[in-house]
Order: sequence, then structure tokens, then C-alpha cells
Amino acid sequence: MKVAITGASGFVGTALQKIFPEYVSIHRNDDEVKILQKLQGVDVVINLAGAPIIKKWNDEYKKVLYSSRIDTTKMLVSAINKSDVKQFISTSAVGIYPDDKVCDETTKEIAPDFLGSLASAWEAEALTCNKPTTILRFGVIMGANGGALSQMLFPFRLGVGGIIGDGKMMTSWIDLDDLMRIYEFVIENKLEGIFNATAPQPVSNYKFTKSLGSVLHRPTIFPLPIFVLKLIYGEASTVLAGSKEVYPRALMNAGFKFRYNDIYSSLSHILG
Repeated sequence: MKVAITGASGFVGTALQKIFPEYVSIHRNDDEVKILQKLQGVDVVINLAGAPIIKKWNDEYKKVLYSSRIDTTKMLVSAINKSDVKQFISTSAVGIYPDDKVCDETTKEIAPDFLGSLASAWEAEALTCNKPTTILRFGVIMGANGGALSQMLFPFRLGVGGIIGDGKMMTSWIDLDDLMRIYEFVIENKLEGIFNATAPQPVSNYKFTKSLGSVLHRPTIFPLPIFVLKLIYGEASTVLAGSKEVYPRALMNAGFKFRYNDIYSSLSHILG
């Protein structure tokens, strides 16, 4: 199995390198001719390209977010369509779903905000691929060496962590180890279509906060008001403060078994 990866140096890409050590790396500045050369002999392409989403947005950075996902995917798909690649696995996010609604892969409603439109356009570009195509909608990824959890740990370890707002918002998350197993499962079973890469038990911010505090043996008594997030991140605060209750029904119906179903078991395994 020969795999090509865009975004191989990122959090998820670095983990995938351990699963597929003979991978080929496709870079954002590669032109189509270069990509086609790299795709020779490749069986599966995994598309992770995209500028970091947790950063204060302005109009200019929104263009970067869009271009790094949609324009990059467009060129990649154009090359794949001319190659002998057997499967294309692209990325999306649960930000495509509306807040405060129970969602699974049958949900057609798109979040009426920038994240919703960005994810929708990203998926639409990926689906122009003429090879068997899979889209994984990521939840918040829990892992030891990057991602959202690494940004949360510092205040919690100091004992100044706490709930966001009233703590009622829902977070759909996935353990990094389970995400790696999802990639293997999708490839082994040649699954096509859209799949939510989220654990089967989304969690309230209150429960997540208390679970993290318990694993770290630290108090969690300092709430973070929503307006502080808005001051720091502006419109991008919706990534952290949005309420996404998303279930991986398609994966479970396909027979995938999660190793880390609940947030406490995931945090305990990651943080030891």
C-alpha cells in the first residue's frame, strides 16, 4: 500500500506517518505536473491540507483558509483524476453542522456561518474526484502532542482551568488513536461517502472540563466567559464556543468499533 499525504507535517499527518511510513508528501506549492509525478504508483491519497483554523480571522486570513483548502484540493483532484490512484480520502469538519442540533451523516442542514460555508465548499471540491472518494468530518482531535488539547493543558495544569460560558455547549471529539484506526478501516474496507470522525459520546463542556481536571488532579473553578474568547479570537471563537452534537452513525453502521468511546477514557490514556 503506497499512500500520498498533503499536510503531512501537521498534527494528524505526523500521526499518519507512523501508520504509513513509506508515504509520499505532497506540498501546497507543488504544481499539477509535480503532483502527477509524485502520484506514480500511489494507491491512496489522504488530503489534510489547510491553514490553521484556531487563529483570529480577518478578511485576509479567511482568504488564506479558503485557498489553502479549496484551491489546494482543486489542483490535487485534477491530478488524481489523471492518475491511477485507487482511493481519495479528504478532510472536512463537524463545523459544517448547525449548532444546538443532534446531527449525523443524514443531516443536510449547513451551519449558517463561515465555518459551514468553508467546509461545504471544501467537500464539494473533493467530490469532483472521479476516483472512489471518502470524506472524514473531524471532531475535536484529542492527542498528546498537538491539536486543541495541547492548547488547553497549560491553564488546567496551573489549576486555573474552567468551563466556557455556562458549560452547556456540546463538543464532538475523537481520540487520535481512533482516528488512525478509522483511516485504516476506511482503506481496508474501501468505504466511500461521508463519515463523521467523532467518538460515539459527544460531551458537554462542563463534563469535558471536569474530566480533564480529574485526570490532571487539578481544580476547575475558573470559568471562561464567552466574551473573553471573542476578544481573543473574534469570529474564530465560534470554533471553540460552538455547540456541535454529532454522532458517527455511518462508521458504526459499517462495523467500526471505537476504542475510546468516552472522554474520560481518552484523556486518561493520553495523559497517563
